[in-house]
Amino acid sequence: MPHDNIRLATPSKDRLGRLKRTTGIAQWNVLCRWALSLSLADPSTPLVKDIVTDSNVEMTWKTFAGPHGDLYLALLKQRCVADGLDPTDENVSKTLTIHLARGIGYLGAHKEMTTIAGLIGSVTKV
Repeated sequence: MPHDNIRLATPSKDRLGRLKRTTGIAQWNVLCRWALSLSLADPSTPLVKDIVTDSNVEMTWKTFAGPHGDLYLALLKQRCVADGLDPTDENVSKTLTIHLARGIGYLGAHKEMTTIAGLIGSVTKV
């Protein structure tokens, strides 16, 4: 995997902390999977390109992706291609970081996504 360890930015960590409390979802990786999926579903290009991953929240790719690592990797590579980037390890890692941060922003910005029912509703609309 091009991104052995995934580290979050401090604002993302803070937002996920609030989401953990409001949704009752205790694992960072589960919320991060939702966030990545929401961001990848948005065809627009993320505005922020440089994310400072400075928090103490870090997980391995295996922890993040679980048994679906190949699927997440394929989605990230496809997004690189769609955005006009070669799906190199470096570009896939950067795409992951950017979309993870944007997706966490989406989760924290929409009040309906602070519950499990709201999260499920968000993917049924996509």
